[in-house]
Amino acid sequence: MRAARIVGEPAGGKVTVLEVPCPEPGPDEVLVRVKASSLNRGEILQAGRVTSGDPVPIGVEFAGEVEQVGARVSRWRAGDRVMGHGTGGQAEYVVAAPLALMPVPDNVSWVQAAAFPNVFITAHDALITNARMQPGESVLVNAASSGIGLAAIRIAQAMGAGRIVATTRSNDKADRLKTLGLDCVVNVSTHDQVAEVSATTEGAGVDVIIDSVGGTVFESNLECLAVQGRLVNIGRLGSATASIDLNTLWLKRLQLIGVTFRTRTETERLECVQAAARDLMAPLAAGLLNTPIDRTYPLEDIAAGHEYMKTDQHFGKIVLLVDPAADEAA
Repeated sequence: MRAARIVGEPAGGKVTVLEVPCPEPGPDEVLVRVKASSLNRGEILQAGRVTSGDPVPIGVEFAGEVEQVGARVSRWRAGDRVMGHGTGGQAEYVVAAPLALMPVPDNVSWVQAAAFPNVFITAHDALITNARMQPGESVLVNAASSGIGLAAIRIAQAMGAGRIVATTRSNDKADRLKTLGLDCVVNVSTHDQVAEVSATTEGAGVDVIIDSVGGTVFESNLECLAVQGRLVNIGRLGSATASIDLNTLWLKRLQLIGVTFRTRTETERLECVQAAARDLMAPLAAGLLNTPIDRTYPLEDIAAGHEYMKTDQHFGKIVLLVDPAADEAA
C-alpha cells in the first residue's frame, strides 16, 4: 500500500510516500481503508525530530471505510463509514482501536470527515471537558483561523455559548472570520485585544479563553478574563514562556489549565475521543460543525502540503486525498 512516512535525515526528517506492507488488524483492532486524511502542524514538528532509524508513520486523523474487524470487535462492521484519531492515518490503510473511531454521518463528505477528528476532539477536550463551558458563557478564541480555533468556535456556537470573540493577526483572516457569525473579531496587529474584549463584554470579560498562542498574549488574556474565568492553553505559537501577575490570578480567582495528548495514557486518549463523539455527533450530522477547507492535495503531494502549511497562509484545514475520489460529495 501507499503510505506517508518520515525518512530520517541528520538535519531533520523528510516526508515522502513509500510502498509498505498493508497492516493486519489484531483481534481487538479495526482495519480502515482510508479515503482522506488531514495535515496538522504538529506533524511538521514531528518530522523535524526524526534524524535516523526506520521510516516513521505520520498522520493523526483519517476518514474511510471499515475494511476488516478483529475477532473480538463487535462495535464496527465492514463497510461502516468512520473517522478516527490515531497514528499512521496518512496511508491507504490504517489499524485503529475501536474506541478511536467515530461514525461519519451519511451527509458528511470524506473531506469534512478527515478534517474533523484531531481538531474537534482537541477543541472539545479544551472547551467542554476542561473549561467546562456552560450555555450563555462568553468565549475568546486566540489564533482563531487555525483548525483548532475554528473547531472551538463551531463547538461554542453549537453548545450554546453567549458572546464569542476571535483573534487573528491578518486582515484577510479577520474578514473571513467575520462571516462565521461571531460577536467580535480582533486583528491584534492593529487593535488592542483587551480594549475590544472589554467593549464587547461591557467590561465583564470573558468566561473562557482557548489559547494556542501562549506567552506573547498571556498577560492580555488574563486581563480579558472575567472573575472565575478559565484559560485553557493548547499551543504556544507565540512563545512558551510568560510573566504572570499573581494579584490578577488571585483577585479574579482564575483557573489556568494546560492540555495535551502527549502525556495522556491510551485510555485517557480514547476517553477524549468518546467524549467528543457523545457531544458532537448530533450537531455534526445537523451541519453545525462544518469547518473551512483551505485546499486539498493528493497523498503523493504531502510534502507540498507541509510547505504550504509552513507559510501560515491557510484558513482552516488542509486535507490529503488518499483516494482521488474523496473530494466528491458524501
